[in-house]
Amino acid sequence: MSKPVEKRAVDMEIIAEWVEPASRVLDLGCGRGDLLAYLVQTKDVRAVGVDLDFRRITACVARGLSAYQGDMTGFMREFPDRHFDRVICSRTVQELDNPTAVILEALRAGHALTVGFVNHGFWKNRADALLRGRKVRNDVYTTEWFESRPSNPVSIADFEHFCAVQGITVTRRVYLRGDWHTPCRFRPNFFAGYALYDLRK
Repeated sequence: MSKPVEKRAVDMEIIAEWVEPASRVLDLGCGRGDLLAYLVQTKDVRAVGVDLDFRRITACVARGLSAYQGDMTGFMREFPDRHFDRVICSRTVQELDNPTAVILEALRAGHALTVGFVNHGFWKNRADALLRGRKVRNDVYTTEWFESRPSNPVSIADFEHFCAVQGITVTRRVYLRGDWHTPCRFRPNFFAGYALYDLRK
């Protein structure tokens, strides 16, 4: 199993633990539907995804998944408060033009929000930037600058400060070390490579 597949598998297992069976789920930035398909198969959820990329949405539909191509904030506004049991924003938050608007709208449209992201404060990221003077590239950030999309990298400290400022309650959190398998229990903003949060407003 390749490293990207291993990372995706660990990510999905943790997210699935937080999803209630047969619940209504919205996946923001659903990509080709890997997470959606996994949740449908393992949790029997009623799920829909939204993504800007037409090819990715086409891939979702080809897999028999319900998916919408377009702006995620506009899509969520079409639903009443707490329509979804859970909204998921996995590996998407760092690419958002307006993360505050998306996260607050997700917390309005859903009872709970799962957010997962690569921790920009990971020690290897700091060392690479300091010593190489180039875009970070390691086990956490695996691509060159011209192959990657993140425009708004976020650290664990950044995100937890955001939650405090916005009055968002963190009900659960998981930090994984740079191997994306081992739990990180000490100084996660420095030693964790990936973070997952269960949020409510």
